[in-house]
Amino acid sequence: MGLLPMDGRAFINLTDRFPTHLRIAPIDVDEGMPLPELPAPDPRWALFLDVDGTLIEIAKTPKEVCVEPEVRTTLCRLSDAFNGAIALVSGRPIETIDQLFQPLHLPTAGLHGIEVRNAADATYRVSNNGGSLTKIRETLEQFAKKTPGILLEDKGTTLALHYRQAPEREEEAKRLLADLLATHDEGYHFLQGKMVLEVKPSGINKGKAVEHLLTEAPFAGRIPVFIGDDVTDEDGFATVNRLGGHSIRVGENGKTVATFRIESVRQLRAWLVGLSEAILAGTEAAKG
Repeated sequence: MGLLPMDGRAFINLTDRFPTHLRIAPIDVDEGMPLPELPAPDPRWALFLDVDGTLIEIAKTPKEVCVEPEVRTTLCRLSDAFNGAIALVSGRPIETIDQLFQPLHLPTAGLHGIEVRNAADATYRVSNNGGSLTKIRETLEQFAKKTPGILLEDKGTTLALHYRQAPEREEEAKRLLADLLATHDEGYHFLQGKMVLEVKPSGINKGKAVEHLLTEAPFAGRIPVFIGDDVTDEDGFATVNRLGGHSIRVGENGKTVATFRIESVRQLRAWLVGLSEAILAGTEAAKG
């Protein structure tokens, strides 16, 4: 497979952001693991990757997640393969994402798109038309303190109410949030994720963050591919579908507008390894 021309576009070289030892780290992939039918690799892609439940497994609490060395290695290779056109898109703050993936420093959209860092390392924050979260935060803090198994993750401009360790409290938590948002209409809404209720400003989502990044190098002019696992990723799926790209949902359950599915985090990682190898091999063949 030869490398397709990119209309003479210049791309930012991110090589200096990825330490050499990560480039040669071994990747543990089960070669006998069957992979689903996914779109054929294309060097014109721009990759937008969710984090929790997509690149890494979901843990009992947000602080317990683990980013294995082979994940960093794969991201380095993908960045090389796609000339830096790879971004992380998460509900976590950019600062937290950097801590998880250090020493990597990728273009990133955090807090569901409230903050975005581009490939030139410039970060901007979307104007938040929502009001204060103070009253909602105080009520949810009280609920979490008195309810075993409930965890409130305070991200500043967004909140996440986790009930993974108290699934029997799901309906109670949903009713509480619905009542709070109806009483204190401050321009916020909530989405139900995997054992979590996310409170975020209305009108801000991952799809808009992706669309913004696509206006800048090295993403501009490329075919967007968004990969996620949750309701909070549906806006990303819808955006890349509209723009003629590909959307891939990790996991077999749940309604989705994604055009492809892959069974698990483990399968996705294996596919991403194969993807980077295919593109890099095509690049070398084109040089020869």
